[in-house]
Amino acid sequence: MVYVYGMNRCLTHSGALLVIATALATGCRFAGVRHGDHAFMTRSPRAEQTAFERRTTAHAHYATAVIHELNAEAQPALQEFALAVKNDPADENLLMEVSQRYLQARQFAQTIELLLPATRRPAASGWVFLRLGVAYAQLGDTAKAIEANRAALERAPGLLPAYQNLFLNYLQTKQPEAALKTLDEAATQPQADAEFLVSLAELYTTCGAQFPGFREVTRPQALAMLNRASTAREMSPALRLKLADGLNLFGDSEKAAAAYLELVNQPNLTPAMRELLRTKLADIYLRTRDPQRAATQLEAIVRDNPANPAAYYFLGHIALEQKDWTNAVENFQKMILFNSELEQAYYDLASAQIALNRGDEAVTTIELAQKKFPTGFVSEYLLGVAHQTRKEYAVAVNHFTSAEHLAQVGETNRLNAGFYFQLGAAFERKGDRVEAEKYFEKCLALAPDDAEALNYLGYMWAEKGEKLDRAKAMIERAVKSDPTNAAFLDSLGWVWFQLGKPHEAVKYLLQAIANDDKPDATVLDHLGDAYAATNEMRKAREIWARSLAIEANPAVKKKLDAVTVP
Repeated sequence: MVYVYGMNRCLTHSGALLVIATALATGCRFAGVRHGDHAFMTRSPRAEQTAFERRTTAHAHYATAVIHELNAEAQPALQEFALAVKNDPADENLLMEVSQRYLQARQFAQTIELLLPATRRPAASGWVFLRLGVAYAQLGDTAKAIEANRAALERAPGLLPAYQNLFLNYLQTKQPEAALKTLDEAATQPQADAEFLVSLAELYTTCGAQFPGFREVTRPQALAMLNRASTAREMSPALRLKLADGLNLFGDSEKAAAAYLELVNQPNLTPAMRELLRTKLADIYLRTRDPQRAATQLEAIVRDNPANPAAYYFLGHIALEQKDWTNAVENFQKMILFNSELEQAYYDLASAQIALNRGDEAVTTIELAQKKFPTGFVSEYLLGVAHQTRKEYAVAVNHFTSAEHLAQVGETNRLNAGFYFQLGAAFERKGDRVEAEKYFEKCLALAPDDAEALNYLGYMWAEKGEKLDRAKAMIERAVKSDPTNAAFLDSLGWVWFQLGKPHEAVKYLLQAIANDDKPDATVLDHLGDAYAATNEMRKAREIWARSLAIEANPAVKKKLDAVTVP
């Protein structure tokens, strides 16, 4: 579709001929000529007739050019367009339209020939010089391009494309200081609108990316431009999205979120755009540790698009962090349903299932993953933990040992204190105290202050009456780190009992019971033994009876039956 300059209607072949005929026959009004214009009325008849004839001729060439274009005759069309400009040099709209055609045809020298005469006119606008700068830049004459863009800014200081082109000119000639100075000059424009400011922020960002040494300057300047733009009352959705993205990039999460929220609540958004905006919002909220608002956006995404796997994945992670294991399982299962190719999702699902003590489900999940992906440290480690929950300690040890061998090949960072703690616990529950002790010592070599490991190993020795002095020192360190931990207090009470200090034992065992959410059969058994050792048999019987009420234990029953109280 081709448009006649100065008109808003499309020309067909026959329509173009009609323009020519009408122009020649009736003397219709052309751009720049108004009946009743004072200048028109004061011209001599001959001058007016000459101007009219030139405009008529210009229209004729223009119409002929359009016909050539319709017939796909590019070069003749350009030649006729140039003649139209030559016959009506004062019509800047015509000049800009025709010069654009020459630029698109990559005839840059001819573009310059068209534009240069117009630049000598006092009334020439900044757009003419801007177009001239583009043509010079395409020819590689950057010096003249800079000169033309400077001339454009002299006539129109708020002309954003001139600043953009001048900035690029300086970048191409490796003049970063001049490029930055151009942006700073643009930033001083007092009447700059939001589009100008957002685009200027993008240029500052580009400058910082091209010249990392300038980032300390360009970053705050870019953010300042975005903040100025954010005060605008009227802004197109596309521009507001650019603004929000810029604010987000530079870390102003609060303003970015506000801009995204304003957009996401607008009517007539496409579903894809609304989902994109909600995703950006969820990302901000996750990064700023606001899981509740992140979940709100993610839930809205799956409400509109129930097959969005990424949203389920992040909802699953939010649930994991909040120890909401049931929701974590539900979301990871949906994530895998809609995208079965993300390996990590299987391990996250298995972790949540283990937390719910659903060892059987966790084993099934991990085995399914091992059918799809190569066996690695994580899958073997989680299988070990899952089998522990099933009290299959020998199987758990096998998987932990396999995980250890896999890590030794190329992921030695996996062999941390937490791993060795799990392996030590599995060996202890399997009944292999020698191996258990070895791995707990490895754990403590990596994390000397690991309270759980200190307590576990110390209690393991105390239970058997071994290395009691070291056991006591380790358990005391654990209690010092967490003075209200019922398990640690029970261990400390028991090691005092094994050291032959039942009165000290009673003190800590009573604290353990007071700090436990619900009575524990083992702790009560220990307290009963301590009371018996202090010859408080009535109290011992009472406590053993409470222990049996919680959990049947033949050894405790035997002690209870053996003691009679008058």
